Formats: sequence, C-alpha cells, structure tokens
Amino acid sequence: MVPSPAFVPPGRVGQIAIPVRDLDRAVTFYADTLGLRLLFRAPPGLAFLDCGGVRLMLSSPTPGESQAGAGIIYYVVTDLPGAYTALCARGVRFRGPTPLRGSASGPRPVDGLLP
Repeated sequence: MVPSPAFVPPGRVGQIAIPVRDLDRAVTFYADTLGLRLLFRAPPGLAFLDCGGVRLMLSSPTPGESQAGAGIIYYVVTDLPGAYTALCARGVRFRGPTPLRGSASGPRPVDGLLP
C-alpha cells in the first residue's frame, strides 16, 4: 500500500468570483467608490481587482446564462465608522443603521446584485 501524502489545507483565499449585471458599473463601484486597485479586464466580460492580496473577479453573464446570486463578502477596515461615513459620502446606501464596533450591514445591492 502506498502511503497517502499529508494534506496541507489552503493557506489563504486567492480569488473570489463576484457575478455582476453591469460590468462597467461594477468596476466603477469597486475601483472608484471602494478604492480597490483594478488589475486588468479580460474579454468576454471579466475584470480583476486587488483587495489586500485577494483577487476579486467580476464577471458578467454571457447571453442565455442565468445570473446566480453572490455570497456575502466581509471587508476588513481599520476604522469602521470612518469607512461608513466616507462610503456614505460617495453615495453608497447601507441596509441598516450606522455600524457599531465590529459589525455593519453591507452595501445595499443595486439591481439585485452588487453593483
């Protein structure tokens, strides 16, 4: 019997796919509003951004493809009330009241999916 190799669990998340309805609008939101660095765009309908070393892949549906909903992504910020205030000033609408220490309601979806 050949011994099985030891399993080494993943050390970090490398990329998260985020389905969007409008790629240009989504790139504007993630790059300009949230301030993430746009890495590159790729056809047909993909854009990649950097979020603290984790790559976000924004993808628009191809014709005839159904649009699946996204999960929830929690972004880590050093000053939650400050980030909330700055994002509100940039036009982001939140689902709940002003965030308290350690928790916040996420940005309100635009057209059902962000953005």
